[in-house]
Amino acid sequence: MRRTVDPTALAPVVRAATGRRPVTVDRLTGGSKKGVYRVRLDDGSTVVVYLWRPDEDLWPAATRPVEGSAEPFAHASGYQLFVSAHRRLAELGVGVPEILLGDAQRRWLDADVMVVEDVAGPSLEARLRQGPQPSTMDALAAALERMHRCPAPAIGKVGPVESGARIGETRCERIVSDRALADLAEAARREPRLAAAEDRLATMLRALCDRVSPRRPVGLIHGELGGDHVLVRPDGAPVLIDIEGAMYFDPEWEHAFARIRFGADHPLLVRGALDPDRLRFYTLAEHLSLVAGPLRLLDGDVPDRAGFAAIAEYNLRAALRFDPDRDGCPVER
Repeated sequence: MRRTVDPTALAPVVRAATGRRPVTVDRLTGGSKKGVYRVRLDDGSTVVVYLWRPDEDLWPAATRPVEGSAEPFAHASGYQLFVSAHRRLAELGVGVPEILLGDAQRRWLDADVMVVEDVAGPSLEARLRQGPQPSTMDALAAALERMHRCPAPAIGKVGPVESGARIGETRCERIVSDRALADLAEAARREPRLAAAEDRLATMLRALCDRVSPRRPVGLIHGELGGDHVLVRPDGAPVLIDIEGAMYFDPEWEHAFARIRFGADHPLLVRGALDPDRLRFYTLAEHLSLVAGPLRLLDGDVPDRAGFAAIAEYNLRAALRFDPDRDGCPVER
């Protein structure tokens, strides 16, 4: 069960970061792997505080990361993953929140903590509900292009890879295949409709993987690029958040997820050629991941159960109706 954090508990670290006294603290939505709080200060300004500790992580303990692991699909949570991803993205000129203070020594709290700017703007998801956002989408597309063209030293999470950690596999599609088959098997144990289609979908996954031609992995990706993970500054500039999962991997993995989340707006984010076989395979794998993950969370004590159930249901329907000879999302949002 997540604790309730009050201004008194956060006062020392917030004062160290800003010189101000916190007045109110509000937990922000999302943040299934860390606590995310908006803190209002005594001068009326606000900052955001991230807390990493076990009781702020809604995911089962067995899924959490081994320290220093470069595995691309290891649990994407932790102070060091954030710091490494933030540094690399900033070096590429990609918008990220400004870090005001970071502490992994637990000098003020029994948690790793980061105090960052409170980006003054809604999410891109909220903006797109109001209408087209051409300048923001263009800026985000340019940022993704820089990321995806960034040379990949090896497959894996940014920090561990740049510290020299390596995994045994050198082909992204094989990693995705193993992950997708595992997600399918796990989700089928919880969902009878998926169990009835498990053999058919496993055969489809293997066939789609076989169509993918070998290629050296290229690029840096966010890992879960939805409109809820992009904030928009008043001038329209996009800012990436929830960046701990950033990794060196195939850009098609990024676009498979983004296509599901952005729907008809996704083509505005594409610059350059994508491998259609890779994209098609990764799209089915993403759907299965987005069934298995929410169902796993629903085994525990999580907020917004209806929201997680809706994600699982949408992606379950998409997986069951997936057409391996098309490259579009098979179900309309």
